[in-house]
Amino acid sequence: MVATPEKLQNTQEHLSTQDRVAVLLMGYGEVESYEDFANYNEQALNLLTAKFAPVPTWIYPPLAKLLALFDRHEWGHQHHDFISPHNAIFEKQRAGIEQNLQAKWGDRIQVFKAFNFCAPFLPNQVLAEIKSQGFDKILIYPLLVVDSIFTSGIAIEQVNNALTETNDGENHWLKALRYIPSFYNEPEYIHLMAHLVEEKINADLATAYLPSQIGIVLMNHGCPHKAKGFTSGIVESQALYDLVREELIYKYPLISVGWLNHDTPLIEWTQPNAEQAAKNLIQLGAKVIIFMPIGFATENHETLLDVHHIIHDLEKKYSGVDYVQMACVNDNPEFLAMAAEWANAQIAELQHEQAVAINPQLAVHHHHHHH
Repeated sequence: MVATPEKLQNTQEHLSTQDRVAVLLMGYGEVESYEDFANYNEQALNLLTAKFAPVPTWIYPPLAKLLALFDRHEWGHQHHDFISPHNAIFEKQRAGIEQNLQAKWGDRIQVFKAFNFCAPFLPNQVLAEIKSQGFDKILIYPLLVVDSIFTSGIAIEQVNNALTETNDGENHWLKALRYIPSFYNEPEYIHLMAHLVEEKINADLATAYLPSQIGIVLMNHGCPHKAKGFTSGIVESQALYDLVREELIYKYPLISVGWLNHDTPLIEWTQPNAEQAAKNLIQLGAKVIIFMPIGFATENHETLLDVHHIIHDLEKKYSGVDYVQMACVNDNPEFLAMAAEWANAQIAELQHEQAVAINPQLAVHHHHHHH
């Protein structure tokens, strides 16, 4: 039998649809216009606070508006209309990861971004787009260092809602799905964090300070101690800190974790916070403090504004000490290459997986029979 071009064409088309995978890169997203603040806060409160605080839902809208006033004051007046670079950096991360993946897989792999709180990139909007482009295999990839109910947990919650919403046929349009939890313990990420700190010290501080006078505050995302039994992020964040510290401690003995907490009343947060951590190191003789965000992959108002405030307060109290604020890993090419590499195994699995037709009507409702 001779394969005619027409037949080849068909086989290729069949293969290419089988092998297509949409990578859904998920992040928080940050508002870029002040009008959106109240809405953003209400979304965030609904999704986040509900996980650890006993707050009745009617409180959310007025509370969100109140918080918007604070945000407006903080970002607008104290910081000359600060606009978070988060979304722009996240787009660079998406593009860079896609470029790395397409170098290996070709354009059968596409990377889409979704933000927990920002239209037009809300998960339901982006999944509708993925569906309309004919993808039926998805890799859910929260670009988050630490897995917790406040990060990937929200991502999955929103994806599940969207998957229910976008289903219109008897069989669900989605045939296969995979997930990447977090990368707090990936050796390459750990090495990169330590390496960036050492690079900075060698470039700017090594000639002016003894190694024992260089204080390093490794900053994690703050976590509430109680989260109704959900994964709160403390265990992974602590492990991340320990691993990065291990790489630096033999050369630079003054290292502390510093948690970037949201100071909410009635909730017990991880300690020490970043400011307390710096004070502790200064007490032990640090003449310069480096603030390095290890628990955040993408710059945001916490890593920028909160740390800026902390340094400002410390400068008033300890004027003889120097302060260095380092950037998140952001679109560092080394990071984007490793982030793509972590996705390769899952993409391969998705391509080998036989597409399964899932009919949501078949979900059986089991009732317990009491005898």
